[in-house]
Formats: sequence, C-alpha cells, structure tokens
Amino acid sequence: MNVTFPSEAAALPLASIFLWIPHYRHYKEEQRSNLYSGLCSVTTKEIPTSKDINKKYTMKIFFKLTVIFVLAATSVLAQNPEPKIDSLLNNLFKDKNGPGGVFMIAKGGVPIYRKAFGKANLELAFDMTPENVFQLGSLTKQFTAVAILLLEAQGKLNTADPIAEYIPDYPFGDEITIHHLLTHTSGIADFTKMKSLPEIAQQDLTPKQVVDFFKNEPRAFKPGEKFEYNNAGYVILGYVIELVSGLSYENFITKNIFEKAGMISSRYASDIAIIKHRAYGYQKKEIGYQNKKNISFNIPFSAGSLMSTVDDMLKWQNVLNQNLILNVAVLNKAFKKYKLINGDNIDYGYGWHLKEINGIAVREHGGSIFGFKTMSVYFPKEDILAIGLSNCDCNSPTQVTRDIAFLVLGARRINKK
Repeated sequence: MNVTFPSEAAALPLASIFLWIPHYRHYKEEQRSNLYSGLCSVTTKEIPTSKDINKKYTMKIFFKLTVIFVLAATSVLAQNPEPKIDSLLNNLFKDKNGPGGVFMIAKGGVPIYRKAFGKANLELAFDMTPENVFQLGSLTKQFTAVAILLLEAQGKLNTADPIAEYIPDYPFGDEITIHHLLTHTSGIADFTKMKSLPEIAQQDLTPKQVVDFFKNEPRAFKPGEKFEYNNAGYVILGYVIELVSGLSYENFITKNIFEKAGMISSRYASDIAIIKHRAYGYQKKEIGYQNKKNISFNIPFSAGSLMSTVDDMLKWQNVLNQNLILNVAVLNKAFKKYKLINGDNIDYGYGWHLKEINGIAVREHGGSIFGFKTMSVYFPKEDILAIGLSNCDCNSPTQVTRDIAFLVLGARRINKK
C-alpha cells in the first residue's frame, strides 16, 4: 500500500477565498450607505454614482481575492511536497519496465510517504511494492555497531579494548581498539580493495578465515591518525561479536535486534533461501540489465550482509528513539563525533555518518552491494526519516533520498510558521 500526503489539509487554505464571496454584496452596500450618510455638506456634482461605487469596490475586492488566492496556492505547494517527490523519483526510475526502488518518508515515527517504482523481478515482470525485501549493503554497519554497544552494556566488552584481547595474533592488535574499528580510524587494510578478493568472493569462509585473509596486509596508517572508510574493520567487529556472545552474528542480530524491534521481514542475506517479497538485484551492462553477480555473504558478513524493508527500517529507527534496545547514555556513543590524534573531528560515530547540512544535524549512511544500492537519512531534532532502497546498482538513491528528506523538512518548517 502506498502512503501519500493528505490532500484535504493542503486544500484547506483555498476555502478561505470563498469566505469573501457571501460578504461581497453586504460590504458594497455598507460602503455606499456610509458614503451617502454625509451628503449634507456635499454638492450634487460631488456625489459619486452607483456605477462609480461598483467599479471602485469591485476592484478592491478583486485585488484582495487575488492576493489570497496566490498565498493559498503557495501554501498548498509548501504543505504538500508529494508532487515534487514523485517527480524526482520518476525521473530516477525512468524505465518503468526496469529495476526500481522503494522510498519511505516518516515524521514522528509515522509514514507520510511510501511508494514503489519499477520492477522487483524483470524476468517475471513483477511490479515493485513497498513490502519488497532488499539487500542493505553497508546499512548493515549500524546494526553491527549497536550489537557491539549491547555487549558493552552487558559488561562483556569495552569499546576501548584492544582487539588483541579477542584476536591475539592480529598484527598491531594491542594498538587497535574496538573504537578504532567502529570509527574507521584503525589503519588496517580494507580487504574489499585487494586484487585477490575475487579468489574468495564465492567461498563460504568462516569469520576467522576472512580475517586471516587480510590481517597480514600492510596497514595504511597508525590507529587514530586518519579517518578512512573500511569494511574490514566491521568484519572484525562481527567476528568479535561471535567470540564474545557465543552466538553466530546472524543469530545475535536476529535475537537481540530484529525480534525485539518486530522487524519480521529482516534477516541475514541469502540467495538460496525462499524469501517472501524478495526484490531481485540487477546490474546494468552495455548489453542491458543482467542478474547481479553472486557472492558468498560470508565475505561482506557484518559489514554488509543484512536484508530489510522500508517498514522494518522505520521500526529500527523507532526502537532506537524509544531506547528499547539501549539506554540513552550508551546509544549516544553511536551519535557522537570523535577526534583523531591531532584533535581534528571526524564526521562519523559508530555506524552512522554525522553531518551538518545548512545548520541541520543529519545522521545518514548509504549501502552498496552487487545489484543493490541503499540510503538512509535522518534528522534527529525534527524526527524525519527518509529511506531509499534500489534493486540495481544503476540507480543510486543516495542524493535523491537526501533531496526528498529536505523537501519534507522545508514543508514542515513552513507549516510551523
């Protein structure tokens, strides 16, 4: 089911135009009466005719009605950004028979826009629906970060712990902390940039085997010196979650997050399992659309192997806001900007980019994995969430999700004035 902005509210200002009409005749007669009441000191030549009075006051009424109409029309456009949002998204998904996407905007935890575009399956020509399930890519990282904070709240680890406490043979493991991994400041090599990655891409390796694959690569810098986005760090975090909790990463996330949040359509990714409402992933080549490249989800693991829907992602945001998984003090560690050794701030917390755009605080993150691109934008002060999920790497939702989020923010601010 699509959710759209209510048209009734947008139409209300137009009604004010018609409030003038019943009073027009009374207004004209009253003005004429007032004028004639003082004729005792006026000569006959100075008395205006009925035609003059009609013309004079008709022009005044017409001018006032015009002003009201313009203001009302402007108010309608400001209050209802839906046509502009539709236009932006239809422009992105021009090929109605190609891969598509699902977009949701929520205010105060409630959807105010929820629509699907394009196809969920090209071979079967199935239309996309808002219920379709997508691979999230790096939106997975926020779940991994919260899982680490859950274990910290349980007293099972500390973000200041060196990873050598959990992986004793990791090079420079006594210098690299869990905090460094969470904030992309560890300096370890990012295995997704290794030329040898295709050799293991389709192998169902254990987390230890994946970590062993890249751990001996030269580090790029010393821990805390720089911010450099890094998937390998979040793979290590998933491995730590398994070592500390005694559960697989998949089971830990399912039990401690998905089930508690009521995220019934979210899961660890699989190309084999039967997944109701699955959106199939595509890539666009010179010859046209192709099914996405298959990989083992043990490789992206805790850096990018979860699946979800726009509805479940809203549930996720709501449980975070309501502190149903973590208390405020612990969760706020994810939304804090941290410093490098030289004192410079980085615009990243634990699993979220933390930005300020035009004076507005924004938490956002994107995701990209074969056949899928995703984006989440959240204004914490205004409690506005925008989610964009696409089932083709040819249709990036990154900028358009930001754009529609700011459209709604602008409309809400106008309405408050």
